[in-house]
Amino acid sequence: MRHGSASVSELAEVFRVSVMTVHRDLDELELQGMVRKYRGGASAQASSVFESNIAYRLTAQNTEKEAIARYVVGLIEPGSSVMIDDSTTALAVARHLAEVAPLTVVTNFLEAIKLLAPVPGIRLMALGGEYHPTHDSFLGVGCVDAVEAMNTDTVIVSTSAISDRHAFHQEQEIVLVKRAMVAAGTRCILAVDHTKLDRVALHRVAPLEKFDVIVVDAQAPAEAVKRLRERQYNVEVAG
Repeated sequence: MRHGSASVSELAEVFRVSVMTVHRDLDELELQGMVRKYRGGASAQASSVFESNIAYRLTAQNTEKEAIARYVVGLIEPGSSVMIDDSTTALAVARHLAEVAPLTVVTNFLEAIKLLAPVPGIRLMALGGEYHPTHDSFLGVGCVDAVEAMNTDTVIVSTSAISDRHAFHQEQEIVLVKRAMVAAGTRCILAVDHTKLDRVALHRVAPLEKFDVIVVDAQAPAEAVKRLRERQYNVEVAG
């Protein structure tokens, strides 16, 4: 989790076990969705078909997510309703929501629920469904149905990748929830750090015109931001 990836030989040396033991343990971790194996090693990092485990995502690009979060919170009106997804970028936003309370906050992310439950001025509404420990969130038909029964003033989502035209994610259960969330907001904000730009993943979440604002961090390549703005998307750079 600290290094993002490691070779089988490195792991065998660090833990003083055999290569076969490492392979067996990596097989088990892959079944749990913690890592993905490749020839000679394993990685906790995302690919076009693999979403990183929540434990890894909580350690990645935290400075950039914090900058994005502060910018996004500035777009939220006190007294309004906000829906946030199960991304760690949205969790960074959740840490600042007390600054614009009172708010009604709707989410399927257990970490955000635990964070916001004791905060004065936050009316918290938890979205149900099937709990997925890999993402620490509630997904599935029950969650989608709950989202579709609501309409909030603002929806804040993040995705694993965006191209010049679409936002993407690797896992279809998460895609279905994010699509429902995008449709459930009067205003929709896409919050993505620079590592998500100029990439694609297995499933399309939504065309970028579905988002009223796209917030990126200051490390976003200028050329990528320029292309998005040339397509008339409202892109804001969080400094």
